[in-house]
Amino acid sequence: MTLFDVYSLYDIEPVRGKGSHVFTEDGTDYLDLYGGHAVISIGHAHPEYVKAISDQVANLGFYSNSVNNSLQHKLAEKLGKASGYDDYSLFLCNSGAEANENAIKLASFTTGRENILAFSKAFHGRTSGAVAATDNPAIRSRFNETNNVTFVPLNDIDAVKTVLDTRDYAAVIIEGIQGVAGIHEPSDKFLQLLAEECKRTGTLLILDEIQSGYGRSGKFFAHQYAGIRPDIITCAKGIANGFPAAAVLISPDIPAKKGMLGTTFGGNHLACAAAIAVLDVMEKENLVENAAKVGEYLISELKKLPKVTDVRGKGLMIGFEVDGCTGGELRKKLLFDHHIFTGGAGQYTVRLLPALSLSLEDAKSFIEVMKKL
Repeated sequence: MTLFDVYSLYDIEPVRGKGSHVFTEDGTDYLDLYGGHAVISIGHAHPEYVKAISDQVANLGFYSNSVNNSLQHKLAEKLGKASGYDDYSLFLCNSGAEANENAIKLASFTTGRENILAFSKAFHGRTSGAVAATDNPAIRSRFNETNNVTFVPLNDIDAVKTVLDTRDYAAVIIEGIQGVAGIHEPSDKFLQLLAEECKRTGTLLILDEIQSGYGRSGKFFAHQYAGIRPDIITCAKGIANGFPAAAVLISPDIPAKKGMLGTTFGGNHLACAAAIAVLDVMEKENLVENAAKVGEYLISELKKLPKVTDVRGKGLMIGFEVDGCTGGELRKKLLFDHHIFTGGAGQYTVRLLPALSLSLEDAKSFIEVMKKL
């Protein structure tokens, strides 16, 4: 059997990681400023994380959601405290796409409506409902095409009002910061007005914080800069530092019914142990504050570079463009000439999505490389 060939791969294989660095078999050291698509939150092979997973799998790695699992309750308590949403309920699943699927389904169940409003250039996942709400026809099959999703421009409140005035929409789904699109932010004012329009029209507000959440923006959730409280929040990526896990945070105004949502693997013992370890490390090492501090440094220094034409983002969710160079060309130079992993978006944007524990020293070493390009 061979692998189904759908990924464009660099001919590099990391076999070991530590903090914000990964290493190939021959010992070559790469600075990881991408974290495997914003997944590595507390750094590679953090000793507390490794111990938590090792101890848990030595006792019980998995049992289904047909029995009590006290680790789920412990995770809910810790996540509620860390995020400021301790009055919300928690549904655990396995991936960002699955979290968004359940959020959309829950909104439809709750409102009795069938339509969803999303935004231009949005990315919410590759599964059926999530990809229908993703503004990229190239990754939607005919099976995924639906008339139940409407797209409007980001930050256009008048377009939102026109659509929601029909009162036919179960939910609006929006990213805290658009990631795959190239790091584009909804303004604080737009989010505030959007929340008001959702309340006025009985439409639920879903904040997709899968990439922008879990401390990456310099707050626990990116939408907290706007001071709003959505009805539903989705999380994944950094939640378990590489172990497959995801979460849906649900307002106390939304009632649960037995069987309305479900999953085999979601919230399993090993996933919970990993996610609890992540929150413990984030708190002990002040990683949200570190993301804000180091991110501010990177953004400030990138803006000083004459060849850098645009810098966007908050915290350690950063996009930038360089004059006279495509994003792909720059990423290859950084990777093969300077041993630095970065990400891309579109033709020109380079994305930085490192671990929240990225040191100021590593950030400075990246800026020194950028000065020489």
